[in-house]
Parts: sequence; C-alpha cells; structure tokens
Amino acid sequence: MNTTITKSAGMGAIVSDGTVTFRVWAPNAEKVFVAGSFNNWSESEIPLELEENGYWSVVTDMASPGDEYKYFIEHEGSLLPRNDPYAFEVTNSNGNSVIRTLDFDWDDNDFKMPSWNELVIYELHVGTFNRSSPEAVGTFDDVIEKLDYLKNLGINCIELLPVAEFAGGISWGYNPAHPFAIEQDYGGPEAFAKLVNLAHKKGIAVIMDVVYNHFGPSDVDLWQFDGWSENDKGGIYFYNDHRSDTPWGDTRPDYGREEVRQYLRDNALMWIEKYHCDGLRMDATSYIRFEGGGMGYDTEIEEGNILMRDINMELREKYPHVLTIAEDLKGDSRVTDAAEHNGLLYGSQWDMNFVHPVREVIEDTHDDGRDLEKIVGALSYMYSNDAFSRVVYTESHDEVANGKARVPEEIQPGDAESDYAKKRAILGMVLTLTAPGIPMLFQGQEFIEDEYFKDTEGLDWNKEKKHSGIETLISDIIKLRTGEISGGKGLKSQQIEFLHVNNNTKILAYKRFDVNDPTEPVLVILNFSNHAYEDYGIGLNENEPFTLKINAASDIYDDAFSNMEVTDMEIKDKTTDAKQLTGKMSIPAYAALIYTKA
Repeated sequence: MNTTITKSAGMGAIVSDGTVTFRVWAPNAEKVFVAGSFNNWSESEIPLELEENGYWSVVTDMASPGDEYKYFIEHEGSLLPRNDPYAFEVTNSNGNSVIRTLDFDWDDNDFKMPSWNELVIYELHVGTFNRSSPEAVGTFDDVIEKLDYLKNLGINCIELLPVAEFAGGISWGYNPAHPFAIEQDYGGPEAFAKLVNLAHKKGIAVIMDVVYNHFGPSDVDLWQFDGWSENDKGGIYFYNDHRSDTPWGDTRPDYGREEVRQYLRDNALMWIEKYHCDGLRMDATSYIRFEGGGMGYDTEIEEGNILMRDINMELREKYPHVLTIAEDLKGDSRVTDAAEHNGLLYGSQWDMNFVHPVREVIEDTHDDGRDLEKIVGALSYMYSNDAFSRVVYTESHDEVANGKARVPEEIQPGDAESDYAKKRAILGMVLTLTAPGIPMLFQGQEFIEDEYFKDTEGLDWNKEKKHSGIETLISDIIKLRTGEISGGKGLKSQQIEFLHVNNNTKILAYKRFDVNDPTEPVLVILNFSNHAYEDYGIGLNENEPFTLKINAASDIYDDAFSNMEVTDMEIKDKTTDAKQLTGKMSIPAYAALIYTKA
C-alpha cells in the first residue's frame, strides 16, 4: 500500500488514477479496516485513518473497479462486517459491495424535460411492467423494449417505482436495503443508465421514486452500523427513541443528524447527476414530517422538514428543470409552498383531493348517488395557487393494491370488462387527462388492466391487444393534451370554467382555456348516468361554436360502445369532417365528449 498517494474527496469507494479512496462515517468505531477480493479478505491489512467528525478514510493502489469489498468495524471487542453505505453496486442485498465507476457513454445532451404543464406521467414497476416470461422478473432492458409503445401512446414521462437494491428479487421496491445501489435483478447500474439514456432519446423524461421515510427493514447494513445504539434501536443512521417507529419497521432515519441528512441529500443528487433522472417522487413524505404520518393530532418532526426543504432548494437552484413530487396525501399546500411561506418547495404533490372523490363518484353502484359537486371540487382544487402543483390520477400502485382494485374491477367486481365498467373507467381517465394538474396513469390502465397490482405477476399484455381501441382513445386524449394533436392548448392552462353542472341529469360540462392565449379552448362534456340524452342543451354561447374532437363512447373505440349519432357532430374522421356544435346535442350514456375550435 502506498500511503503517500493523495486521498480523493467524497464518500464510499472513489476511483482515481489507479487508486481507490475508501471513506466511511463510523463515529463510534475504535478501528476500521477495509477488506475485499483485492487482499484475500484480510480483515486487518488495510486500516483506515480517523478524520474529523467520525469519518475514516484510506487510499490504496491494491483495489480496482470490479473488486468486492466490505468494511470491518471494531467496536467493544467485536469486528463488524458492513457494506459501504455509499456503494453504487452490491452483489445482492446481503452480499458484498462492489467498487464501481459508471463509465456510461451518455448521448442525451439534447434532451429537455417537457414543461410541467405538458407532462403526462406513466407510473410503472420495472419488475412487472414487461416480463419476458411469467416466471421472470422484469428488467430495465424489458422496459426499454416498450419505450416505443409508450412514445406512441403519447407518454412523455415515466415514473419508476423504487429501483434501489432491496431484499430478494421481487418487491414493490419500498424496502430499500442499499439506497445508492441499483437492484441487480433489474440489471444493475449500466442497464439503468441505458434505460434513462434511451428514454431521453425518445423524448421521455424519467422520474425516480425514492424512499427516505424508512430503510429496509431487512438486509440493512446501516442497522447499528458502527456498533453503537440506544434502546436496542438502529444506531447512528436511525432515531434511537420512539421516533424510529414507522408502519414499515423501526427504521426512520435520524433527520436530526447532519451526517444522515447529508447521506439522503447525496442520494437525491445521485439520481439527478449520476443517472440523469429528471425528477424525484418522494415516498410517504408525511412520515418524514410527522411522527405518526400526520394522522390527526400528531407531533411534527421539524428536522424532517429541514431535510426536504434543503434538498428541494438545492435541486431548484442547480437544476431548475428537475421536478420533485411529494406523496404526502394530506391535502397540505405547505408541501409545495415557497420557502418564504414556510413551505417545503416540492414542485408538485400527489392529490388526495382528486383521486378519492373521483373514484367515489365513478365507482358508485347507483347513478342517483353520484354527486357532481364532488367532481367539480376535484377538478378545481389547487395547491400553492398553481394547478400544476398537484399530480392527478385515478390509479397508482397504492390505489390498485392493499385491498383496493383497478377502477374497472371496483366498478363491476368480477365483470371488469363490462360496458359499464369500461365506460366509467374511461370517465375517470378523461377527467385525469383534461383536469388542471399533472396527469398520471398507472401501467396498463390505458388498456383496462383489471387485476390487482402484485409484484409477483406481470402486466397482462394480452389485454392491450384486446382493448387496443380504448388504448387508441387514451392516446388521442394524451396527444391532444401534449400538442401532438392540434387544438388542445387550453388543457395546458391553469384555468377551468364550469358551464353546466346538473345533478339531476348527471351531466357535467367544463371549458379549459388559457387567458393569455384564448385561441384553443377545450370543451369537455361528461355524462355520469346510464341514460342517453337527445336535444340536450348545456347553455353554450352560440357565437363560440365547438367541433367534436373525441367521442369516448363511440364504437370506433370499442365494438360494444354506442353507435348513437351525436347531433350536429356526425363525423367520418375524428379530426377532420366534424360539424360544429352551437346548440342542443345528443349525449350517449356514460359518455365523455371532447370539443375544440380546431
């Protein structure tokens, strides 16, 4: 070992000019050694030197990229084997750390994330999205195979459930064992970088789901990392009192320790800087903010607020295009408010005030029970005076599991492919894609996937063939929103105007428009009943005629749907030969009709 070599800055195993610097935080260690395949796993040959504030480091020319290693930490007579908390790769969740550099040949410099008011997010789980066989776990390469499908659908942003190394090969990903390492069963670091790079080349942004409210709880080498703990809790990375308790284990990070906040901050920046991700979705942020997740009377964790605000502020300053999304689900504008208003600076947050009322209305078994005022409230809700500070959806990984099913199955249990179930599920997707906010779909929603989400079962792509017409419908609406189909600029705006709300007929009509550019308003008419109407008036201004763009209840999308002629709107082609609507009209049962000026 050459002790005259200059150490590199940074944490973990830092490769530089034929040497490797190892640096680790272990403030209660008496001695620290590093051992690996480069020294026959000698637990005493390479000691680390104590730096300031409990950090230890050493530089050696014995180790090289690809070598496996561990730290051996001496504490009160025991020598504790520990994986590197900053390891960018591990052999598996209870294996060894790997010295690794990411020498990936990026060529995505021309990519620019769409503006947030143009985003359409598609949430997917790598392990189930596109399995090569029923037995195989899905991989990053399997997702790459479907990028053209997603692009053709109109998707311009994918949000991945967590891919940090977790215990085993099958998981949702919300049990991170090694936060800096990429799940090997998915393909590891290079394959993930390849996915991001190719997504960018197809115009698709990538948002990464990260878990900072707890770690593990299994295969977590951070637990009692340097031997110290209190109350038989987790040691230096975790709270060692009642604050450690979460619904997912006794493993809430100690946000009060500057070193722990630095660890999580470094992790957040890794996804942006090392892997070129375009945003972060932070899981269960209410459990970072509150000891009990903000359920009723609760004790706030101000240190957790500091963590989130600092991460968001740094990302905004360095990377203004990066979108951070909170899964807070408390309806609290503070999450997305500016710092001067004591806010946490998230760009957006998942909106409970959309998903819950919309699902309640469309899943109601009786038409008479549908309260359109709940839909009005869901469409018009806003955080931080910005429509795009919320993500709107009717399905997410949480909403289609844990006792809750896909929307069509909830509507018609056991008969999710019935006419009623499909049409009302479509009403939910139309609301999502035409609402003020950032719309999100969950994998397979566009082709009426009706199975509960399980990490053990792949997405049923046979349904994509079976319901290709409905997929085309959803694609048409997405492309109208993103601008691939002309006439939909109003959908990118903050504004919504309710033209007709009738709780007797269950007809709702609203207009989306941009006050600064009123040339492309979009009119949406929804029928929440199984009754078809003829000569129905919604009070349109006759001097503002609209043209039918999309009739979601038409049999051109599904053979079982209506062939009812929509008065003043008979069309041979959805986008060309439409007649203009100025007065009364026909509205099929459970219909969604979308009009533009173009």
